[in-house]
Amino acid sequence: MSRARANRPSCVASDLALLDVSEAIAADWAALGVHGSFLARSIDTGEQLGFDVHDAIPLASVVKVPLALVVLDHIATGALDAARPVTVDPATGSVGPTGLAAFRHPATVAVGDLVYLMLSVSDNASGDALFDLVPVEEVDVQLRSWGCTCIRVRHRLDHMYRCAAGAAGNDFSLAQELAIRDDHTGRHTIETLDPAHANTGTADALVDLLQRVWRDDIAHPAATAELRRLMGLQVFTHRLAGELRADTLRVSGKTGTFLHLRHEIGVVEAESGHRVAIAALTRSDRRANLAPDIDLAIGTAARLAFEALRR
Repeated sequence: MSRARANRPSCVASDLALLDVSEAIAADWAALGVHGSFLARSIDTGEQLGFDVHDAIPLASVVKVPLALVVLDHIATGALDAARPVTVDPATGSVGPTGLAAFRHPATVAVGDLVYLMLSVSDNASGDALFDLVPVEEVDVQLRSWGCTCIRVRHRLDHMYRCAAGAAGNDFSLAQELAIRDDHTGRHTIETLDPAHANTGTADALVDLLQRVWRDDIAHPAATAELRRLMGLQVFTHRLAGELRADTLRVSGKTGTFLHLRHEIGVVEAESGHRVAIAALTRSDRRANLAPDIDLAIGTAARLAFEALRR
């Protein structure tokens, strides 16, 4: 189904004051030519605000969070050894600018450290090495068994780049142009941007997942505790945490960036005890590698939502 430019976002909110915040965030995104989904929810009270929270959107590297939870659950239950060594060879590894994906020589890393690299610097090679141990289909089935039916894991990380290269060769600008055009027509040239074939999730489902992880209400408690710790070590803090930098706040998150997609999901925790889970999933209408104004808009949305929900 094509996405009409003129469609107004469908806002959700627990009361009228929160609805005003939802509408303000949606208007800010629209002014930048940004479309997508946003949801912020108090983990403890359930109060929430957002818009278009049930739209299935390709996740890019946000998929590494559910992958990590499944792997960490395998470790916690003894099905997988965190100390098991895994050798990753750049000749056969996945594309990416960080972590093992940027290495020029084979490296041997323990499973537990692959999870750390995947989450902290969004290393695609570490992610696909973990998919070698816990296959895509197994991750998807495990998520469904936990009731996460609106998060779908369908392919490895390197498949995103292979599909883009298949459609546009080495022309990244052309791939972005195709992504933007196809987002409006609903006829996807790049398969991993098609919600019917991509790794997808809704803002509502992703916030549900975070809420359950922070409340130890999914998987093994040792797995959820480790996922919380590792998400707190993310290096890329320019989105959700952009306007939430304070000694009294902790932001744990995971970004996702691919072509015109710029996402982040995470949890903001205050010393006062307030905890807010947030999912910001965006698609832009511009061909740009860097879009600091969109990153800032995500950070502004996170701050406005957190301040509204911590009352």
